[in-house]
Amino acid sequence: MNQLILASSSIYRQQLLKQLGFEFTSIKPNVDESPDPQETPIDLVKRLANDKAKIIAIDHPSAFVIGSDQIAVFEDQIIGKPLSFKSAKEQLTKFSRNTIEFLTGVSLICIEEKVCEYQLSRVTVEFRRLTELEIERYLSLDEPFDCAGSFKIEAHGIRLFESVKSDDPTSLQGLPLIALNRMLRNSEF
Repeated sequence: MNQLILASSSIYRQQLLKQLGFEFTSIKPNVDESPDPQETPIDLVKRLANDKAKIIAIDHPSAFVIGSDQIAVFEDQIIGKPLSFKSAKEQLTKFSRNTIEFLTGVSLICIEEKVCEYQLSRVTVEFRRLTELEIERYLSLDEPFDCAGSFKIEAHGIRLFESVKSDDPTSLQGLPLIALNRMLRNSEF
């Protein structure tokens, strides 16, 4: 059996990958995630997913390495992780009655098997009207300060939405499992 490596230290991505039933190792890649000035969000998410996989694959040429990255976009601006209650409240207040898009890229690289695949998954999240009290209660409940968009869909975040549109619902959590499973099957992992 080939070795599978997740190029990430994200507990969210690790939990998702466990759903596919494969044994894997997680290794944190050392990648500069700063966007280039002329880089679009789609180009940035692709570069980061590919770079994360490549940097680990170089040291593990026989392993199948998964790289993934996610970017939230609101009004043509990349939305970062809030990191605090105050910033999360500001984000959710802006998102009330608005739509944001999540771009999640996933790469699969195996140097020895000459595998190099990438897929982009899009998720559109439409927020319902949110009151200040609802936002504060939600943030106290889930504390989503390490999540782009200031919510956790896998927890109580679902209560914030009018709709979620995607071909791959796991994309919103940071790792598109439908796409990844297809890539692993195509590569005969």
